[in-house]
This record gives sequence, structure tokens and C-alpha cells, in this order.
Amino acid sequence: MPADSPTISFELYPPRTPKGERELPGTVAALAAVDPDFFSVTYGASGRTRESSGALLEHILTRTDVPAIAHLTCVGASEGDLDGVVRRLLDIGVRDVLALRGDPPEGEPDWRPHPQGYTTASELVQLLRRVEAQRFGTPDGDGPRPLSIAVAAYPGGTFDADGVPVVDPTTVQALLAKQEAGADYAITQVFYDPASYAAFVAAARAAGVHLPIVPGIIPLTDPRRLRRLETLTGVPVPPALLAALDEAPTPEERYRRGLTASVDLVHGVLAAGAPGLHVYTFNTAGPALDVLAEAGLRPVPADTR
Repeated sequence: MPADSPTISFELYPPRTPKGERELPGTVAALAAVDPDFFSVTYGASGRTRESSGALLEHILTRTDVPAIAHLTCVGASEGDLDGVVRRLLDIGVRDVLALRGDPPEGEPDWRPHPQGYTTASELVQLLRRVEAQRFGTPDGDGPRPLSIAVAAYPGGTFDADGVPVVDPTTVQALLAKQEAGADYAITQVFYDPASYAAFVAAARAAGVHLPIVPGIIPLTDPRRLRRLETLTGVPVPPALLAALDEAPTPEERYRRGLTASVDLVHGVLAAGAPGLHVYTFNTAGPALDVLAEAGLRPVPADTR
């Protein structure tokens, strides 16, 4: 892709069922065929997917030419545990990490740090930079570091009575702290309106954040998934979008409407200056590839569908 084209990346998670395990290599191959800039691989709360996350990372690194970003969370881990995980990731060739505070394990309503652990993602970024220096030495000058560190950003999705996006200042300050700790760029969590992304970026820039902020994009084709995400994240799905999907007379029309909404979101964030797109695939290639193809960002090879 030309240097001035937006970056394209995909999120995957370790398979949770035997069927998912059988299908995931095909999904990885289909997504890799459109030449993404990287994959990211999620990491379960309390490290419960540590082994399967590592296996998926190794699969990507050995079976494709696409870089892989490992998610790493603070949940349920001591500083020593996290130090060991980082070193094992480096041992298998990982050089890109998404540093997250992480959500509480299922069934635990409140987030509680490990007694010898961290309470913020910025502390995890600092650990990554310490281990990087111990493994590779201190970099000379302003060149690229051996380890690339991404962090999360949270545009939200609420609006005031006049329809203006509301930005939570605490999320902006948290992103600034991650930048000061040594983060390289940010990937946003879920949002559904380009105005939410644009307002968050403007607030972050005003606060001194200069990191690239890549929007995380969810294909808007499955209303059941959107409702589950609203429950999990607290970010409201636009009622008009849900109504349009629910009222579609056929599954094919529902998919078409969701695809159109997804493309509108993609074009909106790119018009707002987004440097790229990080697509949450839910381990399914079709909707992610369709969104990119319809948006004119990637062709879909015939043998990947």
C-alpha cells in the first residue's frame, strides 16, 4: 500500500471451542491475504488464555509475514509475573505489545489489583520499557526502539442534549500518562459515531497527547453482538442503527444495512484524520474483509471467501 494510505490491522482472540480452533487458521490466512500491517492477539483476564494466546501468536509469526501484537493486562498478576510474561514474549519473537489495565474476570464486578501488581496501564508500559532496556540496551538517538508499545483509548459514545459528544477528561488524562510512560500509539475501544472519535482526539491533542490514535472498528452487521457489547462496555449503540438492523426483512438485507453503516463509520473517521483502522474481527474474516472492500481500502481475493 502507498505510504500515505491508512494502516489496516485486525484483532483476533484465542479459540474457545474445538470448532473455533479448527477454523482459526483459515481465518488468519484469509485476513493475512489482504496484507494487513499487523494482527493483535487478546489475552484473557488473570492470564487464563496465556498458553492459547502464545500459541496463536506463534502461529501468526511462523505461518504469515504479518507482525503480531500481544495483548498484556495487569489483571491478577504480580509485577514478577508480568516481568516473566514479557520476557517469554520476547523469547518467541514478539516485538509489539498492547499494554492494558484489563477488565475484571467474569463474575467479579469490581476491578481489583494484585497485591504486588499494578493499578494502571501506564505502570505496565514502564515495566515494558525497563525489560526492553535490560534485554536490548538503551537505544541511541531518536531512532525506533526494539519494542513497540500500544495502549488503549476510550472515546465513549455519549452526547449532550445538543448532540455534542461528551469526552470524559479522566480518559484523556489516562492516555497522557501512558504517553509519558513511553507508549508509541493508541488504539481506541468501541464507539459508533465518527464525532465521538473526532471529539476525543481533539480533547487529547489539547491536553498534550501527540500519539497516533487509531480507531477500533467493529463491523456493524450483527445486532446481537452489538447488544452484548453495549452490556459489556457500557457504550450505547445508536438506537437508529439497531432499529434498522432489527427491521430488515431478510438476513441478507440486515447484513447489507450493517455493512453500509460500517463503511460510513470508516469513511467518517478517515475524514476526521484517523491514521488507520484496527478491525475487531471476532475471529470471522468475512465481515471485516467486506467492510474494507466496500470502503475501497482493500480488495478481497476470491480464494479467501
